[in-house]
Amino acid sequence: MTGMDARDTDLKRELDATLHARRDLGEEYESALVDSFLEKVDQRIDGAVERRVRRQLAEQQMQAARDSRSPRVTDSWGERFGFGIVSLVLAVPLSAIGAGTARLPGLLVAWAGIVGVNFVQALRADPNLFGRRRRSSQDGDWED
Repeated sequence: MTGMDARDTDLKRELDATLHARRDLGEEYESALVDSFLEKVDQRIDGAVERRVRRQLAEQQMQAARDSRSPRVTDSWGERFGFGIVSLVLAVPLSAIGAGTARLPGLLVAWAGIVGVNFVQALRADPNLFGRRRRSSQDGDWED
């Protein structure tokens, strides 16, 4: 017997007891017996609704927790443009410092760092940006 069947059986027993009590006590107690039975039905309904609401709330909280843990990529044209401008502005002093202290190797290291940072930013914005292109088997054209 499942949980729902057990509750239905309990409710059926309550109804049978109420009807039996009505027969024993008479019609003058009928409204009090019906009110008592309806109160028990209301309690059962309230309990079921409360359990459902708690379960849905817990599911929403779990979903919100999962969403907050997943990284969100907020990439917009303005963000990419701003990152490019900042990168170029910082390239000037980094180039001067690198070339001034270590000549050509220092300049190459500075620019390798600038290119590396921009490469990582581009991959973060579009993970398929540098993906492989495969050849279509139908018409010989390249496709993404």
